[in-house]
Amino acid sequence: MYPEERQQAIASLVMSRGRASVTELAATYAVTTETVRRDLSVLDRLGVLRRVHGGAVPARALHVVESGVADRESNRADHKDSIARAALEYLPGSGASVLFDAGTTTSRVAALLPQDRELTVVTNSVPIAASVSSFPAVSLHLLGGRVRGLTQAAVGEHVLRVLDTLRVDVAFIGTNGISIRHGLSTPDTEEAAVKRAMVSSASFVVVVSDSSKLGREDFVSFASLRDVDALITDAEIDDATRAAITDCDVEVVVA
Repeated sequence: MYPEERQQAIASLVMSRGRASVTELAATYAVTTETVRRDLSVLDRLGVLRRVHGGAVPARALHVVESGVADRESNRADHKDSIARAALEYLPGSGASVLFDAGTTTSRVAALLPQDRELTVVTNSVPIAASVSSFPAVSLHLLGGRVRGLTQAAVGEHVLRVLDTLRVDVAFIGTNGISIRHGLSTPDTEEAAVKRAMVSSASFVVVVSDSSKLGREDFVSFASLRDVDALITDAEIDDATRAAITDCDVEVVVA
């Protein structure tokens, strides 16, 4: 195999798996670890892969830039609508409590709440609060704090203090990235702290995320996959990723 062919094969493998170690790649292609490191350096310079300690990840897998609500609202809208409809199966019965994390997919779930089901709804999202405030059977609790204009989510110490006192039946959580190694992640440290507290406050955690987030690792991890009870995603999830997430005791639902 010529170096160019091997580098192309390495790039394809890393893109499909989300990560690969130097040792693994050396064994797969029967070359030395030094050869693999040289290949990864070439692919890194080309912008195909990103070298990390001990291996490589796709160039798209490490993110510190965050898009706003307006940009994300129309992105993969059909997938998000399907995920939201599937998420309704996890709504508790009347008299229970539900927490909605800020996000364009969680907001779709909230908008589909049955009008006749009596629920206590807790959220840090200004758009979600506005959406469900007129629902006659909903008792709304809006978590107050500094509102980030980019995501229209309340963050800060006051939000964290309130969440520390709550125990909700079901939490619907959004995320910017999902990987086996890094768990659930997001670019902003303050939002990560709120999401972490939300996960801790819930008896049952449902992550709603389209498949573009799978294999992606953002700046701050706020939960491991073993903190999650169910992941609802779309049909573009590959079999290997689904199996790996299921192995973490997460129910994977394809909408």
